[in-house]
Amino acid sequence: MSTQMIVRIDPALRQKVSSLAKAEGKSVSEVVRELLEDYVKERDIGSYIDDLWERTGGKLKSREVGPEQIRRAISDSRDQR
Repeated sequence: MSTQMIVRIDPALRQKVSSLAKAEGKSVSEVVRELLEDYVKERDIGSYIDDLWERTGGKLKSREVGPEQIRRAISDSRDQR
């Protein structure tokens, strides 16, 4: 379920946003939702870390690197300290 939010902006900015949204075939609401989602995504460290783990896991799987190889690499790295 979505809720409404009232945001006050300069009329000139509102007109520019409306024109740009229309050119993209979007509503102003869609543009604002996308901007807010991007804002939260960029600042939400938990999501960033989850995404990082997903990308790392995907790369390891594509290279067929398994748990034992990871343990060995960690151990070797610690031994070099």
